Amino acid sequence: MARNVNLYTMMKRLSTYWLCQLAGWGLYAAITIFFYEKLSVKKIEQFYFLIFISIALGLLFTHLMRTIIKKSEFLEKPIKRQIISFIIVTIIFSIAYASLDVAIEKMLNLSGYLDPKISALNEIIRSSINSFFIFFIWNLIYYTYHYVERNRKQQVDTLKLQSLVKELELKTIKSHINPHFIFNALNSIRALVDENPNRARTAITELSNILRSSMHAEQLETVPLVREMNIVKDYLALEKMRFEERLTVEIDINESTWELPVPPMMLQTLVENAIKHGISKKINGGSIKVISDFVDGHHELVVQNSGQLNGFTNGDGFGVRSTQDRLNLLYQGKATFDIKNLGNDMVESRIIMPLNNL
Repeated sequence: MARNVNLYTMMKRLSTYWLCQLAGWGLYAAITIFFYEKLSVKKIEQFYFLIFISIALGLLFTHLMRTIIKKSEFLEKPIKRQIISFIIVTIIFSIAYASLDVAIEKMLNLSGYLDPKISALNEIIRSSINSFFIFFIWNLIYYTYHYVERNRKQQVDTLKLQSLVKELELKTIKSHINPHFIFNALNSIRALVDENPNRARTAITELSNILRSSMHAEQLETVPLVREMNIVKDYLALEKMRFEERLTVEIDINESTWELPVPPMMLQTLVENAIKHGISKKINGGSIKVISDFVDGHHELVVQNSGQLNGFTNGDGFGVRSTQDRLNLLYQGKATFDIKNLGNDMVESRIIMPLNNL
């Protein structure tokens, strides 16, 4: 019983790759031995030792081939280049395998499959042709597995993204209809009803725009920056009524970025966090600046606000976590998000996204 448990534990520790390697080459050895025992007329000296050498070399060379494929990132290249790389690598490793196999047999003076009437070069060519088919099948299985696995991962990531966007919608709606925000906005609007009716009507429209955008956040993966900025401006306009002169707003947008895609409600969430965790905690208020520009071939969004992190890190808070998760899923790790202190009285949130990645 203990021996079975140890065997099971050992098998669990082996990766899928090595299990497939051992199973594949084990099957190759079994088929070769079967045909030799049942159909071969001529018996070969040290046949099983020769099979052992072939299997050991096969494991070594296919593992080296896999290492080169991974380090050269062949699977990340366009399909045509993948096919060309696939064929070239198979040919090179078939010749190398055959050369070493023949050299070892001659060095150890093993009769094996070698015909004394055939030169070593011809033997290598013949062995290369045979091994080419084996390596071709190995590579075909390897590439097919990763192609299917990548498609499966993309489908899983899509489902995760849909789930995350739905969660974001619920969390965002809750954050916008929480008593602090709603009551502050409504109180400001009520104060304006008699004093400035036109501004009150505008404020009601701004509030409804924010709530409507929150409810529609799950329907799209990205929206044009101009649409996201309209919501940000509505939100800041409402907060400006509350803070009055205590809030200074600066918008610095490169006009060429207006139509670039951004995740919905992402920028608005960062601005809301800046108000909630930064400016609202300062007696004299502060300033907030929103920047959108091209930097080193990327689209960069920056939110700067008065305040200090005071122990707050990149993993704290729903807004920060959702920003990181959404960027990872949308851009497959090619986008970055960072939040840090700038000096003694300023916090910066920075999102860097690749262009034309979606």
